[in-house]
Amino acid sequence: MTKHHHPAQHHHYPHPPHPPRLTAAMRGVLERMARAGGAPLHTLTPAQARAAYEMGSGVLEVPKAALARVEDRHIPARDGHALAARLYAPSLDAGLPLLLYLHGGGFTIGSIATHDALCRELARLAGCMVVSLEYRLAPEHPFPTACHDAWDALQWLAAHAGPWGADTTRMAVGGDSAGGTLAAVCAILARDAGLPLRLQLLFYPGTTAHQDTPSHRTYGRGLVLEAAAIDWFFAHYVATRQEREDWRFAPLNASDVDQVAPAWIGLAECDPLVDEGVDYADKLRAAGVAVELEIYRGVTHEFIKMGRAIPEARIAHTHAARALHQAFALKP
Repeated sequence: MTKHHHPAQHHHYPHPPHPPRLTAAMRGVLERMARAGGAPLHTLTPAQARAAYEMGSGVLEVPKAALARVEDRHIPARDGHALAARLYAPSLDAGLPLLLYLHGGGFTIGSIATHDALCRELARLAGCMVVSLEYRLAPEHPFPTACHDAWDALQWLAAHAGPWGADTTRMAVGGDSAGGTLAAVCAILARDAGLPLRLQLLFYPGTTAHQDTPSHRTYGRGLVLEAAAIDWFFAHYVATRQEREDWRFAPLNASDVDQVAPAWIGLAECDPLVDEGVDYADKLRAAGVAVELEIYRGVTHEFIKMGRAIPEARIAHTHAARALHQAFALKP
């Protein structure tokens, strides 16, 4: 996949002709959002933004899959805080492989509830247990609390999820957007700790310290994830340049990603984060890590939570589930 832009050859990644080549369905969603006319996130308080995201989160989702098990649990963090978690399992079988899922929302918004339909779908399609984590959010809990919470949960599950019916020898970590960042961080920490993971499942992860790739300029306005919202999220989460440069905020800055878990990376073409997703895939590949990269054309950030309206979301769910299925060596 070339990274050079040849104006005469619009099929080359990364930048389509202007205006972005959105699918008809994606354009329809953007028109509906514009008509609904909610206040931009960056004009709200974190509490207001969380409520707005929660309210809107189910509107375009696929119907919530009925599963054999959906249970609310708790996982202890290093400071003794009990992190809420929700367990999803498609059967009552013991020995199911386990995906720890970390929701998106710029480290500031999002919850178990906002990603409930997606986690149900992954459990249903992949045939694995999914544990969705309510890591603590900024600005109340700035960097690196979210990293600590995610890593504490992964370690705890590896040690204690057997009685929940999980096969802790077959584990994966995943997430979307900021949750994808946290999943990538967990994969590096797991490598360092000798905790084997079968897969890191990254939907449009943030990986760069500064939002200065060409795709941030091309897609930072009018396409769901606004440049102003990204600035707002990160201003709550990272306070200093030093924190921004920390690899736990920007996994592209990790000194070495050799022997981290294989990756499945799903990106949206018309997304400010698409370039850094490709860059992270390249970094992993250069280190000899097996990477499967899918770029879904004509869709924006957040599309995986729009399965009712956007066919590419359902396709991405299927691809991600297949990657989990294969990584866990499950029988068809």
